[in-house]
This record gives sequence, C-alpha cells and structure tokens, in this order.
Amino acid sequence: MASTTPSLTIFSLLIIFSLFALLQKTIVADPDIVTDFVVPANATKGVDGSFFTFTGLRSLVGEDPPATFKVSKVSLAEFPALNGQSVGYAVLEYPAGTTNPPHIHPRSAELLFLIDGTLEVGFVDTTNKLYTQSLQTGDIFVFPKGLVHFQYNSDPQNYALAISAFGSANAGTVSLPNTLFVSGIDDNVLAISFKTDVATIQKLKAGLAPKP
Repeated sequence: MASTTPSLTIFSLLIIFSLFALLQKTIVADPDIVTDFVVPANATKGVDGSFFTFTGLRSLVGEDPPATFKVSKVSLAEFPALNGQSVGYAVLEYPAGTTNPPHIHPRSAELLFLIDGTLEVGFVDTTNKLYTQSLQTGDIFVFPKGLVHFQYNSDPQNYALAISAFGSANAGTVSLPNTLFVSGIDDNVLAISFKTDVATIQKLKAGLAPKP
C-alpha cells in the first residue's frame, strides 16, 4: 500500500492542476449562454429586429476627420444584444501624426483591418520581443490577447481609418500611460520603477491629466 501512495499523490496533483487550468480558461473567456440570445432584464418592450441593430456608427458617415485619435466602440456597454455572443467591434480614426498609445485588451485578441491610409503597428510578447509591421490599405493585422500593442499613423499629411474586431463582447482596454500616470500610483513608486526622479514623474502626470 505504501508503494502506491506517491503515484496516487502525483495523479491527484495532476488532476488538480488540470482542473485549475480549465477553470482559468473558463474565467478569461466570455461565458457560454444556454439561450439563443440574452434580453436585458430591464427591457420594456418585445424583441424585434431593432434589438439586434446598432445605429451608433451612422454619425461617422460623411463626417470630417477628427482632430485627435478617436475610437468608436461597439461593445456590450453600447450594444446590449452582444451579451453572450463573444464578439465586439471598434472603428479607429487616426489623423495625421497621431497614435493609439500602448494598451492591452485583457479578454480578447484584436483583428485590425486597415480601410484607408497607412499605419505602423506592433506588439510586445512576454519575452519583451517587439513585433512591428507597416500596414497598407487593405491589410489585416492580429494583436494577440493580453499583449501590449499600439498603432501609429506616421504620415504627416493623411488620415487613416481602421476597423477592429474582438472575440469578446467586453474585451476591455488597459491604457498603459493612463494606468501608470493617472490612476494615483505613488510618485516614489513610479520614480524608482522608471529609474528617474519624482519631478519627472509629476511632469508626466500633469501632461496626461484630464483637461478641465
């Protein structure tokens, strides 16, 4: 009996680790639903075709390009019919010389389709290796889930337009500049982490602070 105990222990640990891995996979993905679609509990009328239609992007048709980088999101927050469907969308507009700063989507990969213009894009993997590409109109680029990535319109004269698709109704966005310098992390912690001084950190925070 004693000789079988180590094997049983190892087998039990393998089962525990396997269940933990499965649980982790379940947590980071959108939950499956057991109905065709999910109607909000506070819905005041019956569901028809309008429930599955999002009209919030109509304002982009024929409008002048924005003065600064702009994202128009179509996620669960804007479009309740996406609940349980594991899809999301965004339209990204880049005036000349603007950037979508380094950020993360913790719950989804991003598939970017460049409709107009050019973009410099890239992401950094978990070994700190940088992958970059110059995109032309019609190109598609994938940013893996949870990795830091960015887009930059380096053209000093021309506007760029892209569409991004997500494998989650709520992909989430963690903007690194805002998370680090606008969230209230102590100046000394940031100064030590970036091997600089508090005065430099305070200048960065002032530059990123919301305009009154």
